[in-house]
Order: sequence, then structure tokens, then C-alpha cells
Amino acid sequence: MLSVKQHNENVTFSPELLAKFGEVVSRYPEGKQKSGLLPILHLVQAEFGWVSADAMDQVAVYLHILPIEVYEVATFYTMFLLEPKGKYVLEICRTGPCCLVGAERIMGHLEQKLGVREGEVTADGLFSWRGVECLAACGFGPVLQIGPEYTFYENLNEAKVDELIDNLKAKTE
Repeated sequence: MLSVKQHNENVTFSPELLAKFGEVVSRYPEGKQKSGLLPILHLVQAEFGWVSADAMDQVAVYLHILPIEVYEVATFYTMFLLEPKGKYVLEICRTGPCCLVGAERIMGHLEQKLGVREGEVTADGLFSWRGVECLAACGFGPVLQIGPEYTFYENLNEAKVDELIDNLKAKTE
């Protein structure tokens, strides 16, 4: 078992997770195991909710690559969360077209509704939010996506955001 440290606790890559890593690596030719890096990082995030530096180090060991090679990938792609987040991550497009139609107003509303600033996690651990770059729906803004499923919502206003949050809370009760 590979061990990683998260939140000052010993966390291990379970045999089941390592078996999934093996399945991913088996898709690629001998010596090209680095090609499995993206799907393995997704598996780590699905298992732990985020990708810690320690987890990245262990992925590097598993793939026989340098840790910097893992860091470069994990920090480049915004879908990888590099610190703990809520169970649901609300990502609001903050580029020009969405801001022109109210994205900043939606971000302010989220801060007030959830009681946390961008990047913080609600006390119940359910929600965090962040502004992200273009979500490719410029004609339908403001838009947001909700991870980890990455469901997508367009033409938002405060009432629609409140409904989304209420529906997510109801799913966890």
C-alpha cells in the first residue's frame, strides 16, 4: 500500500484504488505509464476529494516519474483541487461576457448565502465556490458548473442559485 499524509492523518491508497491505477496504466505501452497521469489524478481526487502534495508525490512514485511532472499537470488543469473543498464545488465563470450579465453579482450572492468567501468551505463541509475562467457558454451567462459531477447551469440569477443550493442540500439529507 502507498501511504499519503492529508490533514495530518495517514491516508493510504487502498488496494482497490491501486488496482484502478493498474488498470489505467495497462492501457498504455510498456514504458509509457506517464500517459495514465490524468486519469490517475482523477481517481485520487475522487477518492480523497482533492489532490494533496503528498498524494502527488505518491503518484509520482507509482508511475516512476519525477514529482515535478505530476505537479506540472495538477497545477495546470483547473479541474484538480489542490486543497480541501466542499462536497460540492460551485464554479462560476468570471470572464468578461459573464461578468457583463451578472457573474460578479452571483459571486457576491454565493458569498452571502453560503457564508464563506471564495475558496473557503462551509462549516458543514458541503459547499465551496470559486471563480473560474471561461466555461464556454458566453451567450448564456452567467453560468456555473457544480463539481464533482460537473453539472452545468446557464442564465443564472439569485433565485436559481438558491434553488440549486437547496436541491444539493436535500440530496445529502
